[in-house]
Amino acid sequence: MSRKKTERPPGSPYITPEGARRLSEEFDHLWKVDRPKVAEAVRVAAALGDRSENADYQYGKRRLSEIDTRVEFLDKRLKEVTIVDPDTVQGETGKVCFGAWIRLEDPEGNQVIYRIVGPDEFDVSKGYISMDSPVGRALLGRKEGSTVTVTRPKSAVEYWIVEVSWSPLC
Repeated sequence: MSRKKTERPPGSPYITPEGARRLSEEFDHLWKVDRPKVAEAVRVAAALGDRSENADYQYGKRRLSEIDTRVEFLDKRLKEVTIVDPDTVQGETGKVCFGAWIRLEDPEGNQVIYRIVGPDEFDVSKGYISMDSPVGRALLGRKEGSTVTVTRPKSAVEYWIVEVSWSPLC
């Protein structure tokens, strides 16, 4: 049994061009900048002698292992994902599809804006939700003006799809 922390199993194999670029940049930075820097620090710490009591050496080896695990995951994931450019595959007008921006309104009149993205690029602070999330699954394929019920662990919430757009909504 491996003691390595495994990455979360990936969901749908779709990603936007921006998301693929970010994963690729992270891979390049880890491989070309962080890993050589940490490997050099481990080499220097190892030259100091007793490795069993050398905190710099032990930390460096652990960090090197973390970097290698992440690099391996990113390399594999970048080979499996399908880049979907929303600009070239826009669905019918008003229909929620991968890459679309959606303005939702709850029964109290509160509005929220989301963008449907792949599981590798979700970021709730930016309004990017995964197509595999409960909200993402409930919205995909629905049309502007319709009502959708999202089942959450503790309760269900109903939203009205106010607007669907292919460019960011304000």
